[in-house]
Amino acid sequence: MNREPLDLGEDKSLLIVDDDEAFLRRLAKAMGKRGFDVEMAGSVAAGKAIAVARPPAYAVVDLRLEDGNGLDVVEALRTRRPESRIVVLTGYGAIATAVAAVKIGATDYLSKPADANDVTNALLARQDELPPPPENPMSADRVRWEHIQRVYELCDRNVSETARRLSMHRRTLQRILAKRSPR
Repeated sequence: MNREPLDLGEDKSLLIVDDDEAFLRRLAKAMGKRGFDVEMAGSVAAGKAIAVARPPAYAVVDLRLEDGNGLDVVEALRTRRPESRIVVLTGYGAIATAVAAVKIGATDYLSKPADANDVTNALLARQDELPPPPENPMSADRVRWEHIQRVYELCDRNVSETARRLSMHRRTLQRILAKRSPR
């Protein structure tokens, strides 16, 4: 498997923040093979400390961490190094959180499981380029679930208000919210 070297620029520093240690190590190893100078953090506190002390050119940040929200790391990094390219990863993909991540300064947003190729493509994509269409677009059930999640977040996680706005019975909404997202 012969790969062309990636054009990472002069600063190849990459911060990966994730509390799943196995995933963190796997992704760090794969990104190191692609030419990045990888630094790892397993918490929001560690990620923010690195972002302040040695702000990297690139970052991959998990949204939900044991000690808080990964968007705090994104914000700290944006303050110290506005031009950095940041990808937010999450296992709980919802449109509302994607919008929040991009508004706060993330370059892109990927749902887990994302492999090193997806992450690399997102980190190196140009602003004026449209990403290629997804090979596996969301199902209609998934789009419905995403919409419900977005309205739920916009209603400050108030089930009764969300149900009213969606013209849905409150108990039906509670059952939907209790289930995992459809594929």
